[in-house]
Amino acid sequence: MTQPNILFILSDDQGAWAMGCAGNPEIRTPNLDRLAATGSRFDHFFCTSPVCSPARASLLTGRIPSQHGVHDWIKEGNMGEGALPYLDDGQTAYTELLAASGYTCGISGKWHLGDSVTPQKGFTHWFVHQSGGSPYYDAPMIRDGKPGKEPGHVTEVITEDALAFIDGQTGQAPFYLSVHYTAPHSPWIGQHPEPFVALYNDCPFDSCPQEPAHPWTIPNAPWGSNWRENLKGYFAAVTAMDLQIGRLIDRLEEKGLREQTLIVFMGDNGFNCGHHGFWGKGNGTFPQNMYDTSVKVPAIFSHPGTIPQATVCASMLSGYDVMPTLLEYAGLAGAIPDGLPGVSFAPLLRGETTTEREHVFIYDEYGPVRMVRSREWKYVHRYPYGPHELYDLLRDPDERTNLINASEQQERIARMKAELDGWFVRYADPARDGVREPVRGGGQLRLAGPDGGGKTAFL
Repeated sequence: MTQPNILFILSDDQGAWAMGCAGNPEIRTPNLDRLAATGSRFDHFFCTSPVCSPARASLLTGRIPSQHGVHDWIKEGNMGEGALPYLDDGQTAYTELLAASGYTCGISGKWHLGDSVTPQKGFTHWFVHQSGGSPYYDAPMIRDGKPGKEPGHVTEVITEDALAFIDGQTGQAPFYLSVHYTAPHSPWIGQHPEPFVALYNDCPFDSCPQEPAHPWTIPNAPWGSNWRENLKGYFAAVTAMDLQIGRLIDRLEEKGLREQTLIVFMGDNGFNCGHHGFWGKGNGTFPQNMYDTSVKVPAIFSHPGTIPQATVCASMLSGYDVMPTLLEYAGLAGAIPDGLPGVSFAPLLRGETTTEREHVFIYDEYGPVRMVRSREWKYVHRYPYGPHELYDLLRDPDERTNLINASEQQERIARMKAELDGWFVRYADPARDGVREPVRGGGQLRLAGPDGGGKTAFL
């Protein structure tokens, strides 16, 4: 196979449950369902951290937050005199390696990894959001190196730029295009074209039960308490994005590029819309949480003629596996850096059986909160003092009963704690280790570690 084009579509704050092809009968995602029908959907895909910036940094670099130093969403350093790249020269992105091998690399949409004005990490086409979130209309973007507000609905604005990039490719070199939507990130009410909102006027929203408030729910959440209108806006954001994804697929088909192009659709982190009694992701509670609804993400890989169609893969995968997978898929296995925590799952994309994938653990972190998960069990440890959690996922898939104090589980807890500690000792950079950082979910102010200036780096 010659080097394929790669279209990497990333949504923002989309729960793994928020797709029709994932079994949700209420949300309308015909184009994501179409993508799944022409490829493989992975229903046990996990982010590396249940918040946007660290999860995105891990997708690009193949490294965990305690290696790349991005531990929370980036609050400062995106624009202005204090702008700084949070992924420094020591954090190689797979886009840099693709560019070095001859790919033309472009990005349209959300960056949120610092210094939004400066093209970096191998991208020569650079149309990005100035920060990480904003109202959907007249969104602040960077075009041709200049900040400004883009008229229109930002989901469509991002798509138009992505389509122009595709149209500009000559075919003389393969292309890589990141399309990073801000949808369905808040705000939701009054933010989307009324026809999309009206689709959900009569929706019962049984897929998003509004449970009693979680005792750790953060106060003064930015979306308020009108859960029904927020759900209408959240679902509308997904459906509006789905329409634009359909336009991208159509354009590739019109240009005869569909069978030459790997399309990846993923979310950066999970999201709760009333699940477990709160709204949000890992920082929807304090202490931060590691519920599956926060750490599982949607993931679809489609390449007609290469990836088996209409398949669902139950193998456990993580965002730290994406970099080696894309490089191997592009024929660049030899360029995969040494010492990465993840491994390529390209054989799964080819429909091959990989028995070792049936025995993997998934690791996750959000500052001092860490998780190790097998198919059957999840252990969450909060450094230095707790509280800790243990869930029997076979008997308790919704994580309702914490078994941390069960006497019959103490040996299991000790084994999983040792597994967790050993893995992070192996891969964490002591200078950027999340357990050493006061991450509370309120945002990161500068790069953790020696470049952080010795001052508090988090809110």
